[in-house]
Amino acid sequence: MKALTQAAQNPFPYSDTNRRFYTYDYYLRHTYGGKVAKIPLDAGCTCPNLDGTRGVGGCIYCSSRGSGDFAPQASLTVTEQFAAGVAALSDKWKPVGYIPYFQAHTNTYAPVERLRALWEEAIAQPGVVGLAVATRADCISPAVADLLREFAARTRLTVELGLQTANDRTAEVINRCHTFEEFVRGYRLLDGLDVCIHLIEGLPGESREDMLETARQVAKLRPFAVKLHLLHVLRDTALADLWVRGEYTPMELADYVQVVCDTLELLPTDTVVERITGDGPPDLLLAPLWSRKKFVVMNEIDKELHRRDSYQGKRAGQDDPDHAE
Repeated sequence: MKALTQAAQNPFPYSDTNRRFYTYDYYLRHTYGGKVAKIPLDAGCTCPNLDGTRGVGGCIYCSSRGSGDFAPQASLTVTEQFAAGVAALSDKWKPVGYIPYFQAHTNTYAPVERLRALWEEAIAQPGVVGLAVATRADCISPAVADLLREFAARTRLTVELGLQTANDRTAEVINRCHTFEEFVRGYRLLDGLDVCIHLIEGLPGESREDMLETARQVAKLRPFAVKLHLLHVLRDTALADLWVRGEYTPMELADYVQVVCDTLELLPTDTVVERITGDGPPDLLLAPLWSRKKFVVMNEIDKELHRRDSYQGKRAGQDDPDHAE
């Protein structure tokens, strides 16, 4: 008798592979009937911790493109950027649809009418099946929340909020320029909308327990989705200066795998995991170099969850004193 494959032994309900967590690929295929591509865009926005409103210098890990390193230049129109993104995929695979993704910097940090025009142009592109808008929770005003609801009524909208950590001490170290309380306040303004929360593992000074406490706090919010990022060092950033001086040491692969698996166990079963790791552009990435091998990282996470006989949500709520069995 043949031994069962890992996929056949997988107890996780939202999976048809050996992945023991709710992958974005699974969500897209079961929502749209096939693979869907996100097309990164740069709207030319800035950030309140760049222009002096909340701070200067930006987050210590951000490049000059503000996490939009894979998007075309903002000097191009949304239509031109979208076309370039679609063309770049044409030799790789043919998706059943596209999601314009306003990724660079803070994409609700502009007048409402300008935002409306940008988003209108984006969802008017051929093959578009949704819209993703990345921003900061302290840049969600009631007027912006109303605009987001307006678009959510017309297309499948996801608002991506960069939290990174629930630890206010760490937020000061990374120059985030807002508190966890402010994050929750902005998150609550988006009640009823699909929100994806971004977390970064390996921030300066954070222990494993600090990272897991962030996971617990996020789990209580029950977001639609999360993205888990590895903190990587990019050239010409404040973090790079710390790394060069020996004041910051990136996570090792084995430690990252353990923290990610612990985090997945704490998240709700029905929270989509849009990203499980990440790296930077090859010409900017300084460390850790193992982050370039994404498939190795993902395979190690798969193997560790299988070794533990675990899966996303296995320990969800167990560390919460208000949780009832």
